[in-house]
Amino acid sequence: MSEELQPVFSIERLFVKDLSLEVPNAPQIFLEQGEPEVDMRVSTNSEKLEDGYYNVDVTVTVTAKLNAERTMFLNEVTQSGIFRLENIPEEDVQLLLGVACPNILFPYAREALDNLVVRGSFPALMLSPVNFDALYAQEIARMQASGEIPTPSVQ
Repeated sequence: MSEELQPVFSIERLFVKDLSLEVPNAPQIFLEQGEPEVDMRVSTNSEKLEDGYYNVDVTVTVTAKLNAERTMFLNEVTQSGIFRLENIPEEDVQLLLGVACPNILFPYAREALDNLVVRGSFPALMLSPVNFDALYAQEIARMQASGEIPTPSVQ
């Protein structure tokens, strides 16, 4: 008798791969007044390490500018994780790597960015949650439009 293989999804390790804070206009920027314009960019990447093990990166870059020209700070983190995925269909593996894993990693990235900004003597950085489901759907649509992956046919 063969035993049915159970799906496995587990976090093996979470870690900061890269973390930086740049304050190019210090110390003068601390004397300037005004409400900063904050821009946040998020990207994800995943790679297979070996059978059943994947590395997923979430890179978040935050730039704050005064008067749309003077950079207050540039803050970036790459939060990473090693995940174990076994006995899962390939299309579900891609969904887990593109949505579930980034959803796990993002709160750690947000905390690291906030901590570093506060250490740089700026006000706390309260970043909004990211909809990784929508980002994944946009990436799939982009890849289908460019022919990188076939468009599923409806029957």
